Amino acid sequence: KRLGVSQSALSQIVRTLEARLGLRLLTRTTRRVAPTEAGERLIRSIGPRIDEIRRELDSLSELREKPSGTIRLTASEHAAETNLWPAVARLVSEYPDIRVEIVIDYGLTDIVAERFDAGVRMGEQIAKDMIAVPIGPELRMAVVGAPSYFAQRPPPKTPHDLTGHNCINLRLPIHGGLYAWEFEKKGRALNVKVDGQLTFNTSSLMLKAALEGHGLVYLTEGQVGPYLADGRLVRVLADWCEPFSGYHLYYPSRRQPTPAFALLVEALRYRR
Repeated sequence: KRLGVSQSALSQIVRTLEARLGLRLLTRTTRRVAPTEAGERLIRSIGPRIDEIRRELDSLSELREKPSGTIRLTASEHAAETNLWPAVARLVSEYPDIRVEIVIDYGLTDIVAERFDAGVRMGEQIAKDMIAVPIGPELRMAVVGAPSYFAQRPPPKTPHDLTGHNCINLRLPIHGGLYAWEFEKKGRALNVKVDGQLTFNTSSLMLKAALEGHGLVYLTEGQVGPYLADGRLVRVLADWCEPFSGYHLYYPSRRQPTPAFALLVEALRYRR
């Protein structure tokens, strides 16, 4: 009763155990059930552990009912800074028993194999067998450079003109390749492998290099918007950068998500 197990279920468990051991644990008559010598020995062995098991089951129930525990997430640097962190900051402030670990990664991480609870990626990058929850609006890329850079050379008119420019590259973690700049105009898609003196694996340094006039950079509008507004950067090829699916939180199917994870999903969910 202390473990919440019915008499019939317990009887079946005992019969299964007897069959496995090849020993009778209980002597059964129409009037009573009594332990055999082997049964008494087993009771002496496991009896003290019953309360320990009950306490552990109670603690597991608390995990289900109380927002607590650790949530492990993987995201790109930009997604973590713009979409993930604001919601996480509110969550941990309101629920002190929730812990969150964020790992910055530009690769398409296998969140199941790497034991992450969820990841954040562009909607079009997420496998179809994952649950995907939009956490932000559509995104749009921008090709930008400093006025000092354009003082030395004419701006590109089409993506093909980028071959004559000093472009700042992003090194991808998967196989170490360079990210090809993606363009689209009136249904025509074009990927351009650019070249230049500088290559980074983080967007923050790419932006810094562009602001200092070292070349053109390909980043999201959100990353470069303030610098376009104050004139520190100039945009080119805007008509070749169309909106696309924004960031999504993705995770495997969960029949019973923890309260902490459910709170995170709702805190991140994008509502137009």
